Amino acid sequence: MLPPLFRSAVKTSSDGKILCLDKHPRFACLVGFGLSRQLELETQLDREEDRAGPDFDRDTRAAQLFGFARVPFDDSGRFVLPDHLRMLGNVEDALFFQGGGRSFTIWNPAELMKMDDAWAAAKAACAQFLAEGKAK
Repeated sequence: MLPPLFRSAVKTSSDGKILCLDKHPRFACLVGFGLSRQLELETQLDREEDRAGPDFDRDTRAAQLFGFARVPFDDSGRFVLPDHLRMLGNVEDALFFQGGGRSFTIWNPAELMKMDDAWAAAKAACAQFLAEGKAK
């Protein structure tokens, strides 16, 4: 289920109830965002092509950037995670949502706990979230 703060931001960003999901390019997690990010991705693609020059494979990079899943969610934030993203994100029985701004990350808590100290705050919040869940 998409938590309320994230749900509100995605609804505004997508002009409706569409969550965009993909494998994070660097971390062992998923990344989520609203449809409005498509314009930003197009600008990123142009910028990368300008920097790389004639050897840039625009088609491959466009497939990477725009290959995200578009997943509908209901008023309570429920959505169905596609199986391929479940596998890529090593998703099991719990999810931890982290971040904000133009995108956020969705973690298997065990994967987040493997991250270095730069992730200390997220790891502490996740540990608290798990403890509160077990106490219920």
